[in-house]
Amino acid sequence: MRSAPVSTRIPVLLYHAVMDDPPEWIAEFTVSPTEFASQLDAIVASGRTAITVGALAAHLAAGTPLPPRPVVLTFDDGFADLVGPTAEALAARDLPSTVYLTTGAITPGRPCLLPPAPMMNLSQAPRLEQYGMEVGAHTVTHPQLDTLTPGLLRRELREAKAVLEDVLGHEVRHLAYPHGYNSPAVRRAAAAAGYASAVAVRHALSSGSDEIYRIARLILRRGHTVADVEQWMEGRGAKAAPYPDSLPTVGWRMYRRARAVLNGPEFAG
Repeated sequence: MRSAPVSTRIPVLLYHAVMDDPPEWIAEFTVSPTEFASQLDAIVASGRTAITVGALAAHLAAGTPLPPRPVVLTFDDGFADLVGPTAEALAARDLPSTVYLTTGAITPGRPCLLPPAPMMNLSQAPRLEQYGMEVGAHTVTHPQLDTLTPGLLRRELREAKAVLEDVLGHEVRHLAYPHGYNSPAVRRAAAAAGYASAVAVRHALSSGSDEIYRIARLILRRGHTVADVEQWMEGRGAKAAPYPDSLPTVGWRMYRRARAVLNGPEFAG
């Protein structure tokens, strides 16, 4: 596969928590509110038009037109900042986004593999839509999906979808794989569960010819700066999808599957 030309590369950004004092386990993937505001301002200044994953998926599936220079902002898990300061920062700049909620992590008393952290509550999910956010699923317990048995895989995908649909009152069409872990079998299961798209990680730019069940995203780490975001807005600074899995990626998947046989489902992180 040839990499997409710079002019057709689409930055799909992946955020997690936006806070000043995160738990250590998520600190590497946390952006401070001040840095987040600066990054959003850089996105606005770039002249790109923010769209949802749903809009990108419609283009990948049926060629639905996109704005000339799209960008997609996504948020995983459902940290407490999402309903409030993070949503308000996006709304103040007219930046739509897509959020993927781990239902077990935001439902009190529900078992989940995510370590403890300040999280939003499932009952707050409709408020996200009031801010103009598209809501997708991020499984129930945040496992490594590509190591699960077929039965557990189906349950993670379908239960998360059903729970969110019940609280939102409409279909939930989009999925994020925890930590980006997926495989051909996982992608087939996502389609069979009724999802219209799924995002991975890959730390790469997406494109108008990306794969609809493993859309590439650029993961924001605490060391990333406005300069990194500006480079991505130019369609540079990372490779562009689609491209095949590397041999190390395939080997790492095989190792994790073998470990899961001994240890059972493990946290994807």
